[in-house]
Amino acid sequence: MTVRIAIDCMGGDHGLAVTVPAALDFLRQVDDVRLLLVGPKEAIEQALAKSRTVDATRIEIRHASEVVAMDDPPATALRSKRDSSMRVAVELVKAGEADACVSAGNTGALMAISRFVLKMQPGIDRPAIATQLPNRTGGTTTMLDLGANVDCEPQHLLQFGVMGAALVTALEGKERPTVGLLNIGEEVIKGNDTVKQAAELLRASALDFHGNVEGDDIYEGTTDVVVCDGFVGNIALKTSEGLARMLGEFIREEYKRHVFTRLMALLSFPVLMRFRRRLDHRRYNGASLVGLRGVVIKSHGSADAYAFEFALRRAYDAVRNGLLRRIEQALPRIQIPATGAPDAAGAG
Repeated sequence: MTVRIAIDCMGGDHGLAVTVPAALDFLRQVDDVRLLLVGPKEAIEQALAKSRTVDATRIEIRHASEVVAMDDPPATALRSKRDSSMRVAVELVKAGEADACVSAGNTGALMAISRFVLKMQPGIDRPAIATQLPNRTGGTTTMLDLGANVDCEPQHLLQFGVMGAALVTALEGKERPTVGLLNIGEEVIKGNDTVKQAAELLRASALDFHGNVEGDDIYEGTTDVVVCDGFVGNIALKTSEGLARMLGEFIREEYKRHVFTRLMALLSFPVLMRFRRRLDHRRYNGASLVGLRGVVIKSHGSADAYAFEFALRRAYDAVRNGLLRRIEQALPRIQIPATGAPDAAGAG
């Protein structure tokens, strides 16, 4: 089976300068994949011409005349830019011409377009952004939502728990992943009304609900899944990324302080490289927009080619592991209260 991935080449802060080189590097590493590059045909051809090694048999260009800007309101992207690279890439998934879509573009726009085009899986109201973060156990913690929904009802948090657990089962093979609800304390009485009500729903569900968890539990690996609304999740994620970069800069500055510390840097170089690799947030780039009737992966908007390549890998793995089928199989086991609350799109 060849996995077909549609790439929104114009999305993110860097567009073609990142997406095309990442796509070509990914092709060199993975044999059973075909890429559909979406964007202005002439611009993509020019970007491809800069590379000496292009396997044209596994690349197809799909023209799109418009681009969704990072500050475009979701409504504008959905209604006024129907020929955007983001919209066309998602449409390819709906048409069955692609198995997955990857975009580094505006999060709110991607959520709105994906939901409108692909529709939601039965029993799910909103898509949620889920990604895996490294933890102290040597494994990963799956966290959602990370920015798709800034305001959530208790039912939405329950749905996120169901989808997060199904995602862990699909990608890691764990049949009963533990689920934690992010809160300001472990005690049942802590949190606002939404979080308290969500905890009651999670506790009454068939999920293996651990209870409330705090921010440090994300990296302790206390639970396999951590659930929160997109406002809190996005801040937690970007705070973590900023902390990792700051620690790296502090270590670099100290080793450059004088000749003796520079010598020590040479001696400890292998350890420093391993440390840097473990803290490199780019290796965890690529979040799943779960709950849709199609695989959509959201890359960080500021991702470089190295990070965007990991987003492509996430899409490939999700298709290979039958993510959609596994979520569909998990949903009927848990009764999820439906809600008619309107969507609240997050920032990009």
